Order: sequence, then structure tokens, then C-alpha cells
Amino acid sequence: MGKFWVIFVASISILLPFLCNSFSPETPTDRRVLVLLDDFAVKSSHSSYFNSLKLRGFDLDFKLADDPKIALQRYGQYLYDALILFCPSVERFGGSVDVAAIINFVDSGHDLIIAADVNASDLIREVATECGVDFDEDPSAMVIDHTGYAVSETEGDHTLIASDDFIKSDVIIGSKKIEAPVLFQGIGHSLNPVNSLVLKVLSASPSAYSANPLSKLSTPPSLTGSAISLVSVVQARNNARILITGSLSMFSNRFFRSGVQNSGSSTKYEKSGNEQFLTELSKWIFHERGHLKAVNVKHHKVGETDEPALYRINDELEYSVEIYEWSGTSWEPYVTDDVQVQFYMMSPYVLKTLSNDKKGLYYASFKVPDVYGVFQFKVEYQKLGYTSLSLSKQIPVRPYRHNEYERFIPTAYPYYGAAFSTMAGFFIFSFVHLYNK
Repeated sequence: MGKFWVIFVASISILLPFLCNSFSPETPTDRRVLVLLDDFAVKSSHSSYFNSLKLRGFDLDFKLADDPKIALQRYGQYLYDALILFCPSVERFGGSVDVAAIINFVDSGHDLIIAADVNASDLIREVATECGVDFDEDPSAMVIDHTGYAVSETEGDHTLIASDDFIKSDVIIGSKKIEAPVLFQGIGHSLNPVNSLVLKVLSASPSAYSANPLSKLSTPPSLTGSAISLVSVVQARNNARILITGSLSMFSNRFFRSGVQNSGSSTKYEKSGNEQFLTELSKWIFHERGHLKAVNVKHHKVGETDEPALYRINDELEYSVEIYEWSGTSWEPYVTDDVQVQFYMMSPYVLKTLSNDKKGLYYASFKVPDVYGVFQFKVEYQKLGYTSLSLSKQIPVRPYRHNEYERFIPTAYPYYGAAFSTMAGFFIFSFVHLYNK
């Protein structure tokens, strides 16, 4: 019996850190991250990026992509909160991991980072296609830019690009401006026009194109100009987030520490913008920024505090909800002026913008429409870079009872007058007719 308790306590002590650090609605930041590599050398050549994640509290589990023991879940429970694929040349994943398993992982609300390069395998390309982007079909193609390349000591083939065409979103790449261009060397991709959830975070310049740098162009390139995305992100409808790029090198220590100068500019920067850009972007990917939650949804009649079982037409009511944003360590009040509530039955009868007290509380008051039925309070909030909120609360609305109508309706006074005048006229006519000789 004593031996059993020793084993039980030891098991709890091993599992407790994982249970405490796992992803949850109350602490949404990913903590357990599986990193799949082609070679363990990537662990040291990209150590600056990995160390930045560790310093923010992430538990990284490094494995070779073809390790036969890797698994994303066990006994129906996911072992990790996020997945990083730094294995562009892998032909087949080991263990129980495959394309379907990765897509199911994302469909379950977990996050994903994919970094490819010129050696990208069909497997990695297939994963990217499932996420809404298409890498250049030419396996030898790279992004080339003869006017926006990074100046180097050797002339090169202009595949080392310095780009500063960032998405205009502080929540995705941070509020601090990225001064230096980002170094990129790899393959470009295009966004699937059918997928409206994919966003270009870093775009190529209008003079860029995708082709084999070692051969002359015989046909026009399939990807040209700003249509080429260098780094893209996806926020799925379940709020899972994905980062996709065609350059594994942009995460490397060499690119993080390298100086940069765009060929079209005379300004030289001692350090590229890669570290700041990818660090800030990882904060968004791993829900350290832009993650919202709504709590304490309430509604009641004006002057009351209890939530009624139903409303009567033309009642005055108040609706309120509290919205907070995760800062990486705690929930902070989310302040904006574009949250709206709908009073909805087949279509919105009332659409009201919510006021806020700058402390996370949003509220509005309005009159119940003169229509009875089953209504819903609905808040559908979608904003670039933020997790979506979808709130719905059903409430019936009844008409007046027979004894709740006004005794005399002002709008009916003309009809009252007509009725009484008819009665008076008939009385006078009868009196005259009977007594007139």
C-alpha cells in the first residue's frame, strides 16, 4: 500500500507542471510547444529565437521530424498547445503525425508555425496549402528582387531581400515601429483567394518575382510583385493562429544579428528587424496579445437588477457585458468604441453601439420593439488581429395582456367622438320625430 502511494505522488508531481501550464480560457497563452526539426543543428543556429520563447515561459520540446515516437495526442488528450515546424525538407513525419493530424490539431484550437525554404518537401507544401497558402510550384524558385535586395559585400543573385512592407496592425506586430527592414531569403507564396482568413504580414516589393536564380527566364514568372507574400498569418474561426513563411533562415541567429541596408536606401542599420518582427509576431501567434474574453453578460429592466424570464413589448431594458484582453500575464480591460449589440429575431430589430467605462464594462439601454416573439441578444465582434467574440442569449417577448392596455387610447379619440356624436344625433332625431306635431 505504501509503495502504491509513493508511485501515485510521484506521478502527480510529474504531471502537475503540465496541467498547470496547459492552455485554458483563463490563461490562454500557449505553454507546451513541440518543435520538429530536420537536424538538431537548427536548435543551435536558431537559438536566439528559441531562447526568446523560453524567457517568456514556454516549454519547448525539440524532436526530429522523423522520430518514430512523436505524437501530438495520447488517450484523446493533446500533449502540446502549439506546434513549430522547422523541418522544411522532411518527406514523412514520424510516429502518428501526418497532415491530417496537424490539421486536426489546428481545428482543435491549437497554434502552428510553418517555416519552409527552397528545399521544401511536398509534405510541407501540402500542410501550407491546407492552411490557405500556395508556395511556388517550381521547386527551384526563390524570391528575387533587383531593386529591393539587401546590400552585401558580394553582388550575389539578389535573393537576399530587405523588406519593410508590414501589415498595418499594432496588435499583430506590436505598437513599437520596426525601423530596420527584415531579411528574407527563401520561397514566396500566394494567398488562396477563397480563404478570407489569411493575411499578408510581410509582402514583397512591386519589383520582386519568383524564379530560379540560376537560370534565365524562359516564361513569365507565376508570382510577381506585391502578390508575393513573404510571411502570412491565419486566424481560424475557432481562434487558432498559424504563421507561414518560406524562409527558415529569417529565424536564424545570423539574420537576427546581421546589419541590413536596402539597395534603394542610403540608410544602413546595424541590426536587422528580424528579431523584433518575429518576436512580436510570435506574441500574437501564441495569444500573448489580441486574445479577448467576454464575461458577466447581463440584461434587465431599467431600474431593476434581476434578469427577467421574459420581456413585454415596449419595455425599457439595459444590456451589459465585460470584455478583457490577455496581456501575456493578466487580463486587462479592453477599450474600444466599436462593440455593438443586436436585439435579433430573424433580423436585427435593434442595433446599438455599446458605451464603455474604460474599465472593461460595456453597456447600452433601449426599448423593446413593438413586436413579440423569441428574440436574442447578440454580440458578434470581429476585428483585425483580435480573437472573435460571439455572444448569444435568448429571451422571449410577450404582447400586452388584456388588462394592461390603456383605458382610453389617445389616438382613438376621433373614433370615440364619432360614436358619441352618432348617439347624440340619434337621440335628438328621435326626440324631434316623436314630439313634433
